[in-house]
Amino acid sequence: MPVRNFLIAALLFIAAPVAAQQAIETQMTPEEFKAAGLDKLDAAELARLNAWLDRTIEGETAKAVVDAKEKVVEEHRGFATFGARDPIDARIAGEFRGFARGREYTLDNGHVWQQVDDSKLSGVRLDAPVVRLNSSVVGNAWYLKVEGYNTRAKVERIR
Repeated sequence: MPVRNFLIAALLFIAAPVAAQQAIETQMTPEEFKAAGLDKLDAAELARLNAWLDRTIEGETAKAVVDAKEKVVEEHRGFATFGARDPIDARIAGEFRGFARGREYTLDNGHVWQQVDDSKLSGVRLDAPVVRLNSSVVGNAWYLKVEGYNTRAKVERIR
């Protein structure tokens, strides 16, 4: 699937090792270096400052990689076989009028799911009900269930 390949390539690019930080004295003009008071540091102090900057940048880069991966996985839950399979707890954004094949359900987290089976839940009108989506044990099926009702509908994420 092309989207999945793109996402994997993006994650690999994000996770690529970062080149070592250049020494601060090479990144600043002599005027900037002096204006910041760094010209008062001896060679050992300057080396410690550069080492600290390296550790800080490496730590922030590692954190950014983890955050980016989590964001990509979360944003793509329910599409094909990509993303986490943990249950999704949310609310329907707006009014819920029961289940019917082809209906779209927009959640407060921005996901849009479409019903793909013939499950029915007629005569129900709820404003922003709590819902839970569970993935199937085998395959990539997802099921939407409205809190307080036993009926569930098979759905596919479309946005």
